[in-house]
Amino acid sequence: MVDTTKNTKLFTSYGVTTSKAINPDMAAKMISKAKRPLLVVGTGVLRPEILDRAVKIAKKANIPIAATGSSLNGFLDKDVDAKYINVHQLGFYLTDPAWPGLDGKGNYDTIIVLEFKKYYINQVLSGTRNFSKVKSISIGKDYVQNATMSFGTISREEHFVALDELIDLL
Repeated sequence: MVDTTKNTKLFTSYGVTTSKAINPDMAAKMISKAKRPLLVVGTGVLRPEILDRAVKIAKKANIPIAATGSSLNGFLDKDVDAKYINVHQLGFYLTDPAWPGLDGKGNYDTIIVLEFKKYYINQVLSGTRNFSKVKSISIGKDYVQNATMSFGTISREEHFVALDELIDLL
């Protein structure tokens, strides 16, 4: 099993709270327990090896996808429930408990973020962390301090292994 809890303080500013470093098994448990999970992907997901894994996660866990940036194009022919939304707007909407969600069935209780620039998603998650009850799990290759839980900073090869382990455990 790849250790995804390492290197959590590199290039991170220290604050009162930071995310808990987790391994794929804990991420899989949290995703499985979520009542209304949402997979939120950035444009980095368009790399074929990541796109394939994101589709497997969505299908295996039956999770809808919030495709941000230009990532929606990667999901058009993949038989998954993917909808476009701006990630900053999504962060704003998640703080509203009355938001109907992308499907009209209510707000989400857990978001899983994948393939964003660290500095970019960290700002969005700062709002959700401080102004909502939504849990966030970062399964990207960089530690994201404002997520509720996050993989540590790992190499791309370790990231592939971690995502494969996550998929197997879902």
